[in-house]
Amino acid sequence: MPAIVDFPTVVKEALDQFGRLFQNEPEREHFAEYLTGLLVADKKNVSGINRQFAITTDQSCLNRWITTDGFWDAQQLNEARLAWLQKDPSTTYSSQGVIPIDNTLIDHDGKLIKDVGWFWDHAEQRHKIAHDYLIVNYVCTSGKHYPLEFRRFVKRQRCVEETKDFCDHNVLFRELVDWVVHHAIPGDFTFDSYFTHAANLNHIHAQERAYVGDLKFNRKIVFEGQILKAEVLAKQIASQDRKLLTIGEDRQWYFTKRIRIPDVDHPIRIVILWASRKDIEARKILVTNRTFWEVTRILRVYRRRWRGTECFHRDGKQHLGMGDCQLRDGLGQTRHMYMVFLAHSVLMRQLRQGRASAWALERLTTIGQACLAVLKETLSDTISWVVDRTNEGWNCERIKAQLALP
Repeated sequence: MPAIVDFPTVVKEALDQFGRLFQNEPEREHFAEYLTGLLVADKKNVSGINRQFAITTDQSCLNRWITTDGFWDAQQLNEARLAWLQKDPSTTYSSQGVIPIDNTLIDHDGKLIKDVGWFWDHAEQRHKIAHDYLIVNYVCTSGKHYPLEFRRFVKRQRCVEETKDFCDHNVLFRELVDWVVHHAIPGDFTFDSYFTHAANLNHIHAQERAYVGDLKFNRKIVFEGQILKAEVLAKQIASQDRKLLTIGEDRQWYFTKRIRIPDVDHPIRIVILWASRKDIEARKILVTNRTFWEVTRILRVYRRRWRGTECFHRDGKQHLGMGDCQLRDGLGQTRHMYMVFLAHSVLMRQLRQGRASAWALERLTTIGQACLAVLKETLSDTISWVVDRTNEGWNCERIKAQLALP
């Protein structure tokens, strides 16, 4: 796209809100450049972002800004972002909010990037060089969602080489739960079967928080004094004992009962779901520590897991450059991730407003649509700049040189 001559409206608003966290004007300029690049640049790495601007410094300046310790505090920026989101009724915390936790693989090309490793991607059925991030998200009652915090998994061998303690996924999961509790963020936790681990369930329950987890079919449970696999129990439930559940146009059948799970120190309610009443195989098995909840509430919490995790992972990777950062430095990778969090949040606040924003010219409904609207605004600014320079007597070659165009 043509070189950017002015920051987009949403970036200017973010600069007004968060500019105080940076020490001087050059740092604030780099903050605005990086955020703009995440929204509209073709290549959302340091060099790709730097190339988008008509007037800018050498890319090494932006590189130092994102990688040098002491310039700015990424944790402080994240805390300020979350506090800012609480000022909007559509993104504020609520006792009815849902807190999904999941991990995602972020591809990288280089093997020398801090903390990368070979991981098996179940979706693509192949090994890849990637970072493995655990991310805790928040889904508001309005339907809007945003990331809260993350942890980066480091393989055991890498920890041994660097003489630091190894933390597996479940330890990092509990760290994120503790982070949420420490920040007094209300809501119910939800997660897939990978994290439905006895230690995790006990940990959440000990915090007096609710959870809804997906249960593996081969997980052993205690039902009416017998220890059996969850899938065996599902097959034993007679069709006449299954009840119809209708949510919108979705019809399914369920069975629910209080059970125990070995090594889990509190009662649990199980919910087994079938696509039709006479199906032998269940489609999903859920567990929750809220044994008194109605099945509709259990499903409502679990269904928001997809919106809070998969939607953010998709938007972050496809539109906001979550995996584009190729910096070898660990601090740079961490700061990049928090900047992606911020880019997602500034756009999420713009979605589904009562009327179209003046800069967007349309009512925005998706992150991809919002990114395109920001791109259109920057292009419009560039065209206006060219018209103004032409009226001032600039010739074509001078304009092209200023915009760094061939």
